[in-house]
Amino acid sequence: MSLPEAHSSEPSLTAHILNDPLNPFPWYRVMRERYPVYYSREFHSWFITRYSDVQRVISDPLLFSSEQSIRARPTNKIQPTTRPLLWTDPPRHRQLRSLINQAFTPRTIANLAPRITEIVHAHLDQVAARGQMDVVSDLANPLPIIVIAELLGIPIQDQQRFKHWSDIIVSPARQQKKQAVIEMNNYFQMVVDQRRQHAQDDLISALLSAHIEGTYLTDAEILSFCRLLLVAGHETSTNLIGNALLTFDEHPEAFEELQSRPELLPGAIEEVVRYRTPIQRLRRATTVDTQLGEHHIKAGEIVSPILGAANRDETQFSAPEVFDIHRNPNRHIGFGHGIHFCIGSSLARLETKIALEILLSRFTSLRRIPDVPLQHVTSSFVYGVKSLPMTFRERQ
Repeated sequence: MSLPEAHSSEPSLTAHILNDPLNPFPWYRVMRERYPVYYSREFHSWFITRYSDVQRVISDPLLFSSEQSIRARPTNKIQPTTRPLLWTDPPRHRQLRSLINQAFTPRTIANLAPRITEIVHAHLDQVAARGQMDVVSDLANPLPIIVIAELLGIPIQDQQRFKHWSDIIVSPARQQKKQAVIEMNNYFQMVVDQRRQHAQDDLISALLSAHIEGTYLTDAEILSFCRLLLVAGHETSTNLIGNALLTFDEHPEAFEELQSRPELLPGAIEEVVRYRTPIQRLRRATTVDTQLGEHHIKAGEIVSPILGAANRDETQFSAPEVFDIHRNPNRHIGFGHGIHFCIGSSLARLETKIALEILLSRFTSLRRIPDVPLQHVTSSFVYGVKSLPMTFRERQ
């Protein structure tokens, strides 16, 4: 195995990234400049940090396999029929995505806008008189959980269980993670069995009826998509909303401009995705011996493309450390690239846009409470804060 010459310095690099998870960006820059292809003994993985290399890895499923990256885990017990869409390679990935797209359509997402608006207003109504709120717990967390639960046809009394499962699955707690997956699978299997007997106007019923040339999704494939939608949809939207408000607080001039020109919000959201990418790191495995940069990577080894590092690559973005809501073009890869482009990205964008539009229209002088320390979400993949208390004034 060919390792970087400065491999002995790994503890300083890895430790700084892990010990300062809310500001890994200076270390990403060091890695791009000095160790763009870098083996981490702690993660048993090659860290890939330059935009061109990251894009290559996530765009070539034949050479960098999602499926084999799961098989490579020594404790993995996932059977081939239960692999989620995220960890499936072509040709089955293409079939699965086509079937899921029949139920999870752009129209389905667009039709959620009135309900999303209603949920946001309801949650802001609860805090308006107080003059302060925790953006995460009062809005960014409950919003996507409610939307996804209703989309799947899950009753309101079970929604907190969903949040609990989602938080555990993205955490490093392996034993609890296995138990959460089991509990979630049992729950979704119960719902699938009910919908098979009595179809309703929800996504699970639509997934059961989706087919191509007589091929239907198996129960295991439906369960895995429900898990993926719950976890990825919740974590992406929650952290995108939180990251946006945190970044706007750090750049009040941008926030003021958005209040006067809300039509700039879509571009501002894309810049938040680039600047504070909600999902920082992915996982792939090489299918054959390959060369990345100056390093030879053997077949079967794990590579970790770091989206958060690629999105600040100086060769791709002008002044990448500057938050610029007018950035154009903005070819970030915060939602991935190629066949695994995030299937829930349109939902995350819609929820974030509506949430921010309403916040901008209802409140002014949104400011983070400075003496409350920020705590990073407990995950080596997800970027966000656990809590974001802010004060505000309600518009008259």
